[in-house]
Amino acid sequence: MPGGAYVLRLGVGPGVWLAPGVYWYAGSAYGPGGLRARLGRHLRRDKAIRWHVDRLTVEPAVEVGFLAFPGAGECALVAALLAAGATVPVPGFGSSDCRICPSHLVCLDASSAQMARILRAALTPP
Repeated sequence: MPGGAYVLRLGVGPGVWLAPGVYWYAGSAYGPGGLRARLGRHLRRDKAIRWHVDRLTVEPAVEVGFLAFPGAGECALVAALLAAGATVPVPGFGSSDCRICPSHLVCLDASSAQMARILRAALTPP
């Protein structure tokens, strides 16, 4: 799988430092192994904490799913999520090296199918 951007669907249950709900984290994977390697890492629970999102993906009370967008950029995904009505629960989360996005973690109660439609529509040129 080539490089690109992705969103993780994080179903947060009770007992996690975030309020229970559905969260979406936008990230990118343009390094070695591309999307396959990065998503595989995010889906593993046993790993070193390297990124902000790792603090969520290691939690047993967090269900993790994903949508991949080869060739896309993570900031375009964040913009589409915010345009769809997402809120920012933790400013700067996952975006400490980004000058555009208020956060790469947003909260929006939407299914993966709904989110796939929203994001594909936003990434498709008119």
